Amino acid sequence: MSAYPADADGDALRQVASSGSDMTQPMTIDFSVAAPDEAAARRMAAAAELLGFDPSIYEDPEKRSWSVYCSKSMLATYEGVVAVQGQLNAMAAPHGGRCDGWASFGN
Repeated sequence: MSAYPADADGDALRQVASSGSDMTQPMTIDFSVAAPDEAAARRMAAAAELLGFDPSIYEDPEKRSWSVYCSKSMLATYEGVVAVQGQLNAMAAPHGGRCDGWASFGN
């Protein structure tokens, strides 16, 4: 297993690797982007699709919150997930959104 930094992204990568995933092969990673409202979520989903993501919009009625899940097949490297989060933050910021983490079931 590769040495990952001691932060949330490194911890998540260690967990994916320890679950038996082959870290040398691509896997689907779902990046969560928090949105302030439905209209912003729809705009961010459209922008994410143009960037090559497979977006889906989710509303949590109890929390009255909106999220856009931006899925992408990629190698799960530390540099890669950090770069994608930066890309999604840049895309979401004009709409009042921000990247709110990621998850993967591995491969």
